[in-house]
Amino acid sequence: MAKVKVRIPTPLQKLTQDKAEVEAEGTDINSLILDLERRYPGIKERVCDEKGKLRRFINIYVNEEDIRFLKLDQTQLRDNDRVSIIPAIAGG
Repeated sequence: MAKVKVRIPTPLQKLTQDKAEVEAEGTDINSLILDLERRYPGIKERVCDEKGKLRRFINIYVNEEDIRFLKLDQTQLRDNDRVSIIPAIAGG
């Protein structure tokens, strides 16, 4: 289990007691989200759809690399990785 730092976007900080960064554990993004849900109930439904897949408008980065260019939710984690959860912003 890797211990990582997770940056939480402002809209989700109400679930993390207003913390912009939290610690969590996981071997990959899937298990990290499960650990975040255990620690901060309600966060999974905000980042995953009803089938448990990451929502299209949620971008996740591991050490500033977009997981869409890695192994998506199977992206492996190592101790001290930095994970950022970033909601996509629509413009117009």
